[in-house]
Formats: sequence, C-alpha cells, structure tokens
Amino acid sequence: MHRLRAALALWLCWLPVLAAAAPTEAELDARVHALSNELRCLVCQNQTLADSNADLAVDLRRQIREQLRGGASDQAVKDYLAQRYGDFVLYKPPLRPLTWLLWFGPLLLVAGVAWAIVRARARHRGTGAALDDSARRHLESLLNDAADPASPRQP
Repeated sequence: MHRLRAALALWLCWLPVLAAAAPTEAELDARVHALSNELRCLVCQNQTLADSNADLAVDLRRQIREQLRGGASDQAVKDYLAQRYGDFVLYKPPLRPLTWLLWFGPLLLVAGVAWAIVRARARHRGTGAALDDSARRHLESLLNDAADPASPRQP
C-alpha cells in the first residue's frame, strides 16, 4: 500500500511537467502555421503551404500537425519533407551543389538579360556607316533637290 501511494504521489508530481510539455491546441496551430509559411506548396509552387488550398497542401499540413503533436522539432519536420519531396519544398533551401540553380538562377537570369541588352545596344550603335566626302556631297545634293520644289525631278 505504501508503494502504491508513493507511485501515485510520484505520478501526480510528474503530471504538471507532462501537461506543460504537451503543446496546447492553440500553440500547435501557431507552430503548424509558422512552419507552413516556410514551406512551398508543390502544386501551386508560388504559394506557401499555409496559403494553398490544394489537396496536397492540406495533406502536408495534416502531416506536419501529426509530427509536431508527436514531439518532432520544426527542423525534423523540414528535414522529413525535404527528404521526401526534395529541397524545392523549402523556401530557403540549403546551399549545396544541387541547389545552386535555386540560389543563383535569378541572378544569372538578370545578368544574362543585362548582357543581351548591352550587346543589342552596341550592335545598334555600330550599324551606322560613315560616309566619305563624295557620298556626303551627293546625299546633300539629293536632299537639297528634294527640298527645292522648282528643281526638275528625275525619274
């Protein structure tokens, strides 16, 4: 009987600790929402999991909730999803050779467009041919003749 009372007292002492360790539903909702804002919807691709209403996004939010309820950390959930769906699911993928295009692709695109614009402008500026003196005099005479209505027109 004495051991039963001691076990019950020990259990009652641990009850507040266990209750404090288990997240409330509001805390769990907040963690799921915060984590869903850091993950990309694989269907929509331009929305977070929190913003998407796609069936896969709803299912992934449910999986996140279950893992967090089971005691998984935020990083463990991200690692699980990245392992299962690839680094594209993360809005901030880790920097490694496989994700260089995700990190540096936009910069390369901007640099390529800037290079193309500079080349096109340089090519456009270089198209004007320089006229020698005789060609310039001939052009001026043609322009003067066209401006003078009294001059006879040649066919």
